[in-house]
Amino acid sequence: MSLYFEFDSTDSFTAGALGEPGKRTFVLQVRAEGQRITIKCEKEQVAALSEYLRKLLADAPDVSHGPISDAMRLSQPVEPEFVLGTVGLAYDAIGDRMVIQLDEIEISSEDENELLNQDISRIRARITRGQAAAFCQHADEVVSSGRPSCVFCGRPINKDGHLCPRMN
Repeated sequence: MSLYFEFDSTDSFTAGALGEPGKRTFVLQVRAEGQRITIKCEKEQVAALSEYLRKLLADAPDVSHGPISDAMRLSQPVEPEFVLGTVGLAYDAIGDRMVIQLDEIEISSEDENELLNQDISRIRARITRGQAAAFCQHADEVVSSGRPSCVFCGRPINKDGHLCPRMN
């Protein structure tokens, strides 16, 4: 079953991580018009989304950076509707909104006709520049709150250490 939502005004757009470092599940969550949509994603997708939103914000008029509010916390229960595939970002100068499009991952099939007819879920949300700036700051905290990285190889270090390929 595919979902399609388009929100002109978004109450909250946030990211979160569920579980212990090393076994975390990352999610994005959109809350608008009395709806809550949670999308499972990868840590790298959260980081990339934050990075590209920052680039869009750099080209848009400046925004005041207020404190991160409770709106950045995930709303419970967290049950992902779909797994994130492609992401689209744009700045609507007329409406002064960042436009974020989140599409479900397409699962490939040996039968090309089946793939062409597959319905994918899509969420399109317009957020303010302030919401985008708050998302970026919060997303950076969520991504960096995991396991520390090894200074030699860059791989994550578990509680009991790790086998570093550069420390033979």
